[in-house]
Amino acid sequence: MILYELISYEALRVIWWLILGVLLIGFAMTDGFDMGVGALLPFVGRTDVERRIIINTVGPVWEGNQVWFILGGGAIFAAWPPLYAVSFSGFYLAMFAVLAALILRPVAFKYRSKRDEKRWREGWDWALFVGGAVPALIFGVAVGNVLQGVPFELTPDLFSRYEGSYYGKFFGLLNPFALLAGIVSLSMLMTHGAAWLSLKAEGIVAKRARAMGGISGLVMIAGYLLAGLWLAFGIEGYRLVGDVVKDGPSNPLWSEVERTPSWLVAYAERPWIALAPLLGLVGMVQTVRGLRAGRELATLGWSKLGILGTISSVGLTMFPFILPSSLDPRSSLTVWDSSSSHQTLFIMLVATVIFLPLILAYTAWVYRVLWGKVTEKDVTDSSDTLY
Repeated sequence: MILYELISYEALRVIWWLILGVLLIGFAMTDGFDMGVGALLPFVGRTDVERRIIINTVGPVWEGNQVWFILGGGAIFAAWPPLYAVSFSGFYLAMFAVLAALILRPVAFKYRSKRDEKRWREGWDWALFVGGAVPALIFGVAVGNVLQGVPFELTPDLFSRYEGSYYGKFFGLLNPFALLAGIVSLSMLMTHGAAWLSLKAEGIVAKRARAMGGISGLVMIAGYLLAGLWLAFGIEGYRLVGDVVKDGPSNPLWSEVERTPSWLVAYAERPWIALAPLLGLVGMVQTVRGLRAGRELATLGWSKLGILGTISSVGLTMFPFILPSSLDPRSSLTVWDSSSSHQTLFIMLVATVIFLPLILAYTAWVYRVLWGKVTEKDVTDSSDTLY
């Protein structure tokens, strides 16, 4: 037996779908609070010292947290090449805006405190705001568009072709439901950032963060409920029909797809997935309660649970679809027909089993070493070494 045949092609596809979900959730849980802190910076920090405290709560860890983003992009490229090709071409300008904002953020971190001028520092503070708020918003907008279906079709040779009015048009992505999803994403990460500041800062900074986080948390809960109702009664879903080949070649055009009245069909077929949105709501409700009560570590844990449930609810609702097509449902990309080869997925899995635990261990060690609050004394006594 060939070594990679120890695990079936079908199983490997599901495993890599799960790994992709883990990487995206890991990114939201770690770099998510970095982006949330950046989005809160101009509103929670009123003085230069307060803003330096806020910045230095994420200063030692933000670079390491971005590893999850790189791993997620790499996993899409290597494990799901059709998804990478179709999504990155259709969302090109949106992806460019995200990358520009993420590039702006490290520059702002490095240059912000190089000069004492007020206008210089305030300018870089707004750059940090853009670097946090813009990706958080656009990621949600992208998810909103994916849930509605993206207007593309595959030619017989599997080249993707977009509807003319959509392709390359950034503002075509900003439809009402997608904007609602963007608000949910932004408010969720702002709440996560507030939970982090509540843990890592003290005094007036932590107090303002808890107040802002309570507001953004309520916005997230209301937006999430509204988005759920919209999906249930206002947006069509997708379903595979006929004989589904789960271990065959990756060719979406060989599958039969039909539209359904809504994505609620998935919950009728797999009732247990209702646990995901329930966890998302419970996690965010408890996060808001924890922020109001002044609890710290538990609140951050609830916030992470809320993120886990929220993101999982999208993936589980859509399964096995990863990028449905509104223009030609038959072109929709699914777990069963959009992956790399059997051998490629196995080799990648071996590498992941070796290196992902090392990344987790190193990350845990870094957080342990850098544990503790950032105080005003820390930033004033170490002006030459801290951000």
